[in-house]
Amino acid sequence: MASEAAGTPGCTVTVNHQAREFTGPPHANALDFLRGLGLTSCKEGCAEGECGACAILVARPDGERSRWTAVNACLLPAAALEGQHVLTAEGLGTADEPHPVQREMAERGGSQCGYCTPGFICAMAAEYYRPERAEEQVAEAPVHHADGPNGFDLHALSGNLCRCTGYRPIRDAAFALGVPEPEDQLAQPPTAGPAATDYRRADTPAGQPGRYRRPATLSEALRILAEEPGTRVVAGATDWGVEVNMKFARAQSVLAVDRLEELRRVVQTDDHVELGAACTLSELERALAGRIPLLSLLWPNFASRLIRNSATLGGNLGTGSPIGDSPPVLLALDTQLVLACSAGERVVPLHDYFTGYRQTVRRPDELITAVRIPLPLAPLVSFQKVAKRRFDDISSTAVALAFDVEAGLITRARIGLGGVAATPLRATATEQVLIGQAWSGETLRGAGGILAAEGTPMDDHRASAAYRQAMLGSALERFFAEQDSGTGAGA
Repeated sequence: MASEAAGTPGCTVTVNHQAREFTGPPHANALDFLRGLGLTSCKEGCAEGECGACAILVARPDGERSRWTAVNACLLPAAALEGQHVLTAEGLGTADEPHPVQREMAERGGSQCGYCTPGFICAMAAEYYRPERAEEQVAEAPVHHADGPNGFDLHALSGNLCRCTGYRPIRDAAFALGVPEPEDQLAQPPTAGPAATDYRRADTPAGQPGRYRRPATLSEALRILAEEPGTRVVAGATDWGVEVNMKFARAQSVLAVDRLEELRRVVQTDDHVELGAACTLSELERALAGRIPLLSLLWPNFASRLIRNSATLGGNLGTGSPIGDSPPVLLALDTQLVLACSAGERVVPLHDYFTGYRQTVRRPDELITAVRIPLPLAPLVSFQKVAKRRFDDISSTAVALAFDVEAGLITRARIGLGGVAATPLRATATEQVLIGQAWSGETLRGAGGILAAEGTPMDDHRASAAYRQAMLGSALERFFAEQDSGTGAGA
């Protein structure tokens, strides 16, 4: 690594098997970098990570191996790709020798105008190479319409929009895919290898406005925050990338924490589960494998697979947004946050963390290092997200519930709310009323009016205040119906 004052001469990225150098400013995204190389299959459709036209493949570490991961190039800083291997649609195949995904899309009519097609190709290729897919193939028709007989999970395409095909030909192409052939060199993604150290230590080249740094250790990151309190912290950049694109936000100092080993651990003890703040949501989903049912309900409702491949719990909490999807769930789980600075660390209950609109108790020199979920878990849980779209949308309201019931009585109730106040909040008045009451439809219907009065909902383009109150008022009854019918988690 070059000296702290000089930075590095550039960021080296392997793109379609060729080493390329990025020397642009830290706010430049991967989309512009790739298009500047003449790789124009990568398109900008929304600049917010909602359409998937910019999707690319990145080889990312996954335990002892690597896996091809589809991400939104419009949000990802190009400097974040230092030392990484990237594939665009051009790198998957050619007109004479198309990749199996490209061939199936062409033969089954999965492309019409073609604008969105390269993004679909990359997202489909990531699922095509997903190591677990071969193990999930079944001989009979799948139970869920989103799962193909070849193990293909259609949720892998939830972040890709198409306005021409109606999606059926795209689904047909996805479900027609076989498994990679033994001679397919892409089936074994390049490992991070020695380049990982350089990747973690990438600096923006000298002479460019601002700096993009990926420190090797947590202590180094905390030192930078202490010395430069205006530093912008990013992990997956799924929020910061939108601000850069839509609000023209710029930062003189950007600190990437996505590869800090201290922030990437998943540890279970006798009394809690600790989730690293820099683990992506997709990584947490794989690591937990259903061990925390309420989080399992959250994952498919949190944006899209493309976003979950980059987004982190630390980032979602760090923004302090009142409409983030994870805070209601984590509030219902009685979560604590571990905050660290150069002087040490402290543990803060999540219900004390938010202080105002996009304001929290976290100081400028602190990082969220972990999310701590106490054990044992409540057995009856529900996550109810109301939005205009079923997937890949911002919530109008979000309600998470976690109840303990013993001998027919509610012994513990935790209810987290989002989208109904300036901050995410616990519905403490409703919780207190329910403790000691009978677990019954009558009890929960009766408490619906109290829940409807929690928070201070407002009218906006997503929903009216009255609608939000109505959704709160029906949440408990819906929760009981889920458990009574056997369709809810823990039922």
